[in-house]
Amino acid sequence: MKALLLESPGKAQLREVAPPEPGRGEILVRVAACGVCHTDLHYLDHGVPTFKSPVILGHEVSGTVSRCGAEVEKFREGDRVLLPAVFTCGACRMCRTGRENICQQMKMLGNHLDGGFAEYVVAPAKDCFALPAEIPLAEGCLIGDALTTPYHAVKHRARVQLGDVVAVVGCGGVGMNAVQFAALAGAHVIAVDIDDHKLELARRFGARDTLNVRAVERPEKELKKRTGGGVDIALEAIGKPETIRLAYDSVRVGGRLCVVGYSAEPVTLPFSKMMFYELEVVGSLGCRPADYPEVIELVRSGRVALGPLVTARYPLEKIHEGFDALRAGQGLRSIVLPGKAA
Repeated sequence: MKALLLESPGKAQLREVAPPEPGRGEILVRVAACGVCHTDLHYLDHGVPTFKSPVILGHEVSGTVSRCGAEVEKFREGDRVLLPAVFTCGACRMCRTGRENICQQMKMLGNHLDGGFAEYVVAPAKDCFALPAEIPLAEGCLIGDALTTPYHAVKHRARVQLGDVVAVVGCGGVGMNAVQFAALAGAHVIAVDIDDHKLELARRFGARDTLNVRAVERPEKELKKRTGGGVDIALEAIGKPETIRLAYDSVRVGGRLCVVGYSAEPVTLPFSKMMFYELEVVGSLGCRPADYPEVIELVRSGRVALGPLVTARYPLEKIHEGFDALRAGQGLRSIVLPGKAA
């Protein structure tokens, strides 16, 4: 089969490799689509820290069951499936207490395990979800990270409630969906970005106000001015020190910062403000398996938009064009269609 193999940092080549074999409890999935994520781009440029190359990248995967391994009863050949970005052990303390999204033995596609930038991928049947016929198979791949990650952040970590004033800093794929879910929860959402086109799109996804940080000298002061002292909750969805600090500085007394974006760089925040203002700073990672059915139903019912998120589609042979677009900040989410010819 064809697959994008990361051989070393900065070197990913399309190769012919043997298709994987499903083991006990596993399914072999013919990949319909796989989303192109900033995590993939980071691994492409810097390598995968938890797994020695070569590895097939890609973790936002949808497809159809091609074959079932022994003892699989949940699916049959031909079933439409959504793969979560990570697979959990079910036995560690975090899994036992319902926080499987921070499983201490988690395995991630395109990281610990070969991922979805390939014609086929293997996954544990217990971790996969049926994808309803009402959801397009290709676009459905984005549910497994681009939607579930901000859903978890908005509902469980930021704990957005009806009437909250929420700033979403960074309106890429994850940020735009944070806008969707916060608006769905009844919040007054302010979308913050440097791209006017993305800010216009954020209004379509439920933002009531927008701020282009390049249009003002002190964006945190502008947010405080507009909100009468700061936002109740700021969600940071980029992962840059300067945007994390902006989000932190925009929060009112007694407010909350939820960091969804990843950054390997250190970030300096004044802890005196955290103490005197009783601020909460929380991180958010992935999504609990128990929440996937709710997100899938929100998409199936049309309460959450999925199609407008897909701004480009590439055959596997042109995947590097998708990475280049991501580097340039173009669009929201690109998807790769391994079964489509160039």
